[in-house]
Amino acid sequence: MFRKTALATGLLLALGGTGAQAQQRQGFTFWYGLTGQLSEAVQSVCKRFNESQAQYSVTCTSQGDYARALQNTIAAFRANEQPTVVQVYDVGTADLMLAEVYRPARELMASQGHQVNWNNYLPPIAAYYATSKGEMLSFPFNSSTAVMYWNRAAGQKAGIDQPPATWEQVADAARKMKSAGQACPIALDFDSWAMFEQFAAIHDLPIATRANGYGGLDAEYVFNQGLMKQHFNNLLGWYKEGLIQIRTAQSGKDVIASFAAGDCAMTFGSIASHTTIRRTAAQGLDWTPVMLPIYEGSKRINSRVGGASLWTLKGRPEGEYKAAAAFFAFLATPDSEEYWSTITGYIPVTATGQSRLEQSGFYNKPENAGREVAMQSLLLTEPTENSRGLRLGNMTQFRAAYANEMQAAFAGQKTMDQALAALQAQGNQLLRRFEQTYRGKQLP
Repeated sequence: MFRKTALATGLLLALGGTGAQAQQRQGFTFWYGLTGQLSEAVQSVCKRFNESQAQYSVTCTSQGDYARALQNTIAAFRANEQPTVVQVYDVGTADLMLAEVYRPARELMASQGHQVNWNNYLPPIAAYYATSKGEMLSFPFNSSTAVMYWNRAAGQKAGIDQPPATWEQVADAARKMKSAGQACPIALDFDSWAMFEQFAAIHDLPIATRANGYGGLDAEYVFNQGLMKQHFNNLLGWYKEGLIQIRTAQSGKDVIASFAAGDCAMTFGSIASHTTIRRTAAQGLDWTPVMLPIYEGSKRINSRVGGASLWTLKGRPEGEYKAAAAFFAFLATPDSEEYWSTITGYIPVTATGQSRLEQSGFYNKPENAGREVAMQSLLLTEPTENSRGLRLGNMTQFRAAYANEMQAAFAGQKTMDQALAALQAQGNQLLRRFEQTYRGKQLP
């Protein structure tokens, strides 16, 4: 009996406190939608919080991917077993806003005695998770933006000294690379975020009416016109010319793996992939992220934030909200933001966090080379109605429809014009279905 008690006491001490101390801690639960190395990073952040003080403790549990985290949370709510905090991806924001199952960020922090400088959150990031009046309802967490990844050596072999800044230059560079023996100048996939959503943002183009949905649930998709329509026809033309290869996980290597292996010289994706490329790059790969290209004659606007934010859910004991508020305050400290950016490829979400990275020489370290491009792109201009974000319902289903229509076009089953028209029609059906689901409600 004594031996068991001694072992138990030793275990509690190893975990950071005696039984009495552990019981005094107010705990809460945090569900998130990341796996692999990023899940390990979240667990590391949770451990840091638990070790930073003795009043509160957080139990952090991966639910798989973003969609599953949201689905599991909905199911848990029905059973009255919802977590205190849940990570919801960017395009799920409208769903959470209308579900009325959350405690607004400002109300939560004020009720727990925390004074927050809400203006400290970087405008392009805050805007995505804010109401039409600019009030943040959740806390930005893992944030990123899209960049183009460029293989310097492949460019130099083709006689190109500088990464292309325009799509016209991208096409020219791809032709020169192909002539120089590069089998795959450009790797492309069927993810709408970098090539569709971010393209519209930096060109200041509307994806939908009503300020991309911020103005109401009666928004309609209007992307099938002008430069957007031209761009996707260009992509298909370059594919037929042999300048683009489709690289997805289903085909063996996705765009990031294809770039890191040196198979493809250009691709597009999240700055969060910077760490993955650095860790998996072929020996001697000379590469860098650069801003997404724009078309000649276009005025570049800030790129859009991606990632997810943290929502506090209703229906939990009051003590858990005190603990959750302390957790949010902890995450917003410059120390925490620097740590998070260091162990992941994500960017800081506050001005003080960004200042800490600049002052500490973060961007000058070899392992972080080029990561400043994401902040330059994101903070290039004040967000416009077209670049601040999307407040459109059923976006998960829309992204799936995008992938299906693009696949049909690149497989030669449809013309690009037919695919875009079908996508817009399906998108509007999804918006009307979403509007019907929340009939009588208004976006905040």
